[in-house]
This record gives sequence, C-alpha cells and structure tokens, in this order.
Amino acid sequence: MPKIPLIMPQLGESIAEATVVKWLVQPGDRVRADQDVMEVETSKATMTVTAPSPGRLEELRAHVGESYVVGAVLGYLEVTMEDARRLGLDASAPLPAGGNAPQSGASGTRMPQPGFPAAKVEPTVRGLPVPAHAAGATYMSPRMKARMHELGLHAADLSGIAGSGAGGRVTIDDLEKFLANLEQHKLSPASSMRVAVADAMRRSWTRPLATVALPVCLEPLLAHRKQSNPKPGPALYALRALAVALGEHSAPGGRLVGQQIVHPDSIDIGFAVEVADGVLVPVLRQVDKRPLKELVEPYNKLVSQARELRLPPGASGGSIATVTNFGTFGLTWATPIPLPEQTLVLGMGAGRKVPCWDEAKGQFVPRTEANLTLSFDHRVLDGGAAGRLLSRVAELLGKPESL
Repeated sequence: MPKIPLIMPQLGESIAEATVVKWLVQPGDRVRADQDVMEVETSKATMTVTAPSPGRLEELRAHVGESYVVGAVLGYLEVTMEDARRLGLDASAPLPAGGNAPQSGASGTRMPQPGFPAAKVEPTVRGLPVPAHAAGATYMSPRMKARMHELGLHAADLSGIAGSGAGGRVTIDDLEKFLANLEQHKLSPASSMRVAVADAMRRSWTRPLATVALPVCLEPLLAHRKQSNPKPGPALYALRALAVALGEHSAPGGRLVGQQIVHPDSIDIGFAVEVADGVLVPVLRQVDKRPLKELVEPYNKLVSQARELRLPPGASGGSIATVTNFGTFGLTWATPIPLPEQTLVLGMGAGRKVPCWDEAKGQFVPRTEANLTLSFDHRVLDGGAAGRLLSRVAELLGKPESL
C-alpha cells in the first residue's frame, strides 16, 4: 500500500514554524480523516495537526520538543491507492531503493521521499511578513552584521552598548565585550511568545506613531450593561463603537502603501488578551455589521481560547485595528502601540468617579469617567482626523443602545 507524508500545515498568518508538543497516536495506530494526530505549539497558540486521510500511521519523523517549518514531513501514513490519488499523489511511483529514509533539508527539515512526488500539492506558506531588517545604527560593518546574524541580534539590541568607534560607532570589540559581560548576570531564556511580541513591537516602532486621548462618561454604558443579558464587557462596547465609526469612514483604518491609502474591505477588529508571558490578539470579523448582543458569545469564547493558548486557525491576524482594556490593570492612561499590519489601537483606561459640573443643578455631581486613547500611524492620520474618530467613538459609547 502507498505511503503519504504528514505535512506541517500553515497554522496561521505569519506563522512559519511550530514545535512538536505531543504525539496523540503511535506507529501502527489506525486514524480517521481529520483526526488529531499531534499537538504543536506556535508563538501564538497550541494547535493540532490532523490526518489528511484515513489510514495507518506507518512512521514518525518528527520529535517532541523540536521545531519544524511549514511544509516539513512529520511522518508517514499508509493509505489506500484511492485515497493517495484523491490527495493528488502519484501512488504508482516506485519508492526509492534502499528503504524509506527521507532526505534532510535546511534547518533540519525532513523532506518528502524523492520517489513519491506530490505533483498537485501547492505551497502552503502565504502571507508571511517581510523580514524586518536591523535598523537604528548609523553604520554596521559586514563583520558586525555577520556576527549579529549569527547570534540572532538586531540593532535595537545594541542600544545599551557604548561605542568606542568613530562618532560613537559600536565596533565588533565593543559587541564581544558586551556579550562577555552578560555572562556575569542572571540570564533566563525568553519564551517564543515574548520573542514574537518583541519582534512585532520593534517592527511597529519603525513608523511615526502618535496618540490622542479623550475622557468619556461611562454612566450610560454601565446602565446599559446592567440591564443586558448576557453582559458585554467594557472593551466589547469600545470594540463595537470603533467598528461602527470605521464602517462610516474606512480611510482611518487603511494602510499607506507607497502613495496610496489601501482601504479595508472588512471591518475586522482584534482585542488584546493577556496570556502567560505575552499577549494574544483574537479577531472578531465584520464587526460593523453585527449588533453588540450577537458579539458577546463569540467574544467570550475567543477570550477563553486565547487564555488556554488554543485559538483556532483564522481566529487571529488580518485585523485592521486592536482594542485593549488597560484599565483592568488599574491604569488610567497609556499609549499602546498598534501592530505592524495595523494603523490604529484603541485603549480604555480604568473608570473612576470624578466631579462634573451639572448646569441644571448648579453644582458638581459625581460621574464615572474613563480615558480613551487612540494611538495611530501618523503617516495615515493627523491629529485632527484621529481626534474626530475618537470623538465619534465616545459619542457612540454615550448611546450604547444604538450599538
């Protein structure tokens, strides 16, 4: 019977590799089509790899704890001739003489058997971000660049080094002394999540970013939430209000590419969820077309999945803006940074009682108020446009029944 490879799939936008966490089946086990055969961990979540066809697990090639790029062969399934042809594999091709040992590719990747071509299989890597080149140093010699590439360092990592070269330039000797000094300090490995967040923020900061803010009365929102069942969270109110505002005028949610503003074709909004040693951003799709009450259940479900690091494929990436409720940490003001592929991030601070002048009563009265902040790519928006967008969001929050 023919054998087909188990391939590391594309597990999400911008994900190029995953680490094997656990095999759920063993050699000799029979599996169903779409049955989970292994758990893998990416920088965003823990996911599963499924069997492409019914069959018997003939061989394991991937090892627990090792990372494999998208497209790598993880093992082999013994299947029927009919299933092999259905998957676009040439089941009639002879296996190479001398057994089943696969060839090794770059970075330890296991390659498919050369005698078993996959003529109809298309590449799975799509939408990967353009690699961000090191920037920040005025000049780096080829030797310095090669050493940094070897160590996986970026120019931002040199900010703590005092350069001894001309004009304060960091030399290779300065770098080596800095690295040697690090060994005298307590070191701990950064998680894949932390490294992914750091890389995203470094790429975001290559743009000119600015922030505007506005205090918003939360009394109407709190009254509406008290009467609602199920009860939306404050961040969901803000998310829906931002989506409605962008649905009315989408240019602020667009991206500058060359000399054109690329408008979004769907108002997909992400929201920040704190997880162990990082942040995940699940996404709600077409939020401008879905009333608030229909968003509560999918929102709560995505929050739970994100905290368990089990976001399903398609539940992240592709959003045009993010909403973050930094008020949950007791913060009243912050300047969050939009993701590299986004222009906007809306932040909500903690609510607090403040005195407000009541003209009718002729006295100050207490009201619950929170600061809204809007951080944006200054190439796409100016302060006026950002201020008008934020004012529209605040206006919608003052009429929560319209959401």
